[in-house]
Amino acid sequence: MKRQLEWQIATVKAVRTETPEVKTLTLALPDWMAHRPGQHYDVRLTAEDGYSAQRSYSVGSEPERTGEIDLTVERIGDGEVSPYLDDTVVVGDRFEVRGPIGGYFVWDSSIGGPLLLVAGGSGVVPLMAMLRHRAAAGVKDPARLLYSARTYEQIIYGDELERLARKNGLTVSYTLTRSQPAGWTGYARRIDDAMLKEVSAPLGRNALAYVCGPTALVEVAADGLERIGLRAERIRTERFGPSGS
Repeated sequence: MKRQLEWQIATVKAVRTETPEVKTLTLALPDWMAHRPGQHYDVRLTAEDGYSAQRSYSVGSEPERTGEIDLTVERIGDGEVSPYLDDTVVVGDRFEVRGPIGGYFVWDSSIGGPLLLVAGGSGVVPLMAMLRHRAAAGVKDPARLLYSARTYEQIIYGDELERLARKNGLTVSYTLTRSQPAGWTGYARRIDDAMLKEVSAPLGRNALAYVCGPTALVEVAADGLERIGLRAERIRTERFGPSGS
């Protein structure tokens, strides 16, 4: 059996609040192996009576960080795993994980070329792994992120995205669909063809696009990218949780 399909015991090294509904857990792994940005880990929790629940979470950290990974978890009210991870877990806790898993929705510096990322809600997590890796690897090819969230307070990784956007040709654009703070200069509607065209135009039609978020957003964005001229084989999609945008 491949190592990534074997369960191991992760130890929580740090817990960081990203938004009121989202936390990042830094996990130390005894059998760490480098992931490809876009891959995920399975998390399994087992109760004293033997009942277990399992969910998959994308890795948010870059593979250049050895020995540990970040899993960014959005709390789902009626979920079996995310409420425990977000509300109960503290530094020093341990639970089972396996990974990294996935081979389609991945990107690394060896691919090269213009990169277009479209995220809705917590769908930004695997795309953040790509952007952190891109920065660590010193990639110079242009990249653009279009990130849709309901409100400004629900933007995950906001401060770090602003720092990343100041270097290596990365541009970050936001659209806030429910409410906007005073003086907001970004987009203020759901993603549509006009927005996609405006954000992606500087990259040209040979950009490689990754779209991650709720199903409705992913379908609108992927279809829209085709309508504005990207070939279907240049568009990769992943549906990611129930968070709205």
